[in-house]
Amino acid sequence: MFCPFCGVNLPCILVYCSSCYRNVRFLLSLQDEGHEATSLDGLIQKYFTEGHSYEIIVDLLKSKHNISVSLRNLERRLKDAGLTRRLNYTPIATLRTAISEELKGSGHLLGYRAMWQILKQKHSFVVRRDDVMHLMAELDSSGTENRSRRRFVRRAYHSMGPNETWHVDGYDKLKPFGIAINGCIDGFSRKIMWLNCGKTNNDPSVIAQYYVNCVVEHGVFPKRLRTDCGTENGTMAALHCTLRSEHTDEFAGAKSHMYGTSTSNQRIESWWSYFRKQRSQFWMDLLSDLRERHLFNGSPAHTNFVRYCFLGVLQKELDEYKHYWNTHTIHHC
Repeated sequence: MFCPFCGVNLPCILVYCSSCYRNVRFLLSLQDEGHEATSLDGLIQKYFTEGHSYEIIVDLLKSKHNISVSLRNLERRLKDAGLTRRLNYTPIATLRTAISEELKGSGHLLGYRAMWQILKQKHSFVVRRDDVMHLMAELDSSGTENRSRRRFVRRAYHSMGPNETWHVDGYDKLKPFGIAINGCIDGFSRKIMWLNCGKTNNDPSVIAQYYVNCVVEHGVFPKRLRTDCGTENGTMAALHCTLRSEHTDEFAGAKSHMYGTSTSNQRIESWWSYFRKQRSQFWMDLLSDLRERHLFNGSPAHTNFVRYCFLGVLQKELDEYKHYWNTHTIHHC
């Protein structure tokens, strides 16, 4: 490849030309993309194809390549090369075919402005943005309507029935005060299977005991168990897979437990927001007030005292809230 400034042959492209000492870093991207355009006209054609305005092209040539070109000179060079955005528009039928192909993949997430840019840069089409807008409304009417609402789309949750999937997670908002809460919810009915507080959420035996007590109480265990990747869930996961080892369905044995990130553990994570607004915010404010009054400093002695005073009362309130939640009417989704 040759230096676009002095014409010397460059065996390997570095940051600066070995002859004129100008910055030729941009040649690396041109080489990777398979471009052979190292001349000024080649750079102008590249930026024009990418859809930049004339003023931006002049600025890019000056700032990135240290090439000074006037706006009038740029317009003349574009005219000589037959490059214009107001003549020889790509036929509508060709645009429709290209957009249809893009919509079959990840392009169905694009709006008409992004699609317009893709058509110019990827397909080198000469196209009006209004034409792309009308074609997108025709070919992707549902996507266009959803994007025009300018709101987040809620993720859909699907469950085959009761005890299909139990979602387990810990709630650590009160952990700075020595109180850890652990809960489990049925994904289909949104029934709270257990809601317990204790001094830790990190002991696998404690979480496993919650699971065993729940199975004994209800006389049933779920088809699948969903937890995050914390080590505290290992013993519970092993117990559940053992109980499901003799079953013959597609999720029997080791497939009956599913690890994943906390953010994707949708049912229990969304329920914690209800729990905070309706119950836990009171306890957070109460214990924070103790800290503000210098009655709690996080020491082991103060932490044990808080547990001694509030753990039993909090568990009683959790049991009460669990009962009220499991008996209230839930709107069918």
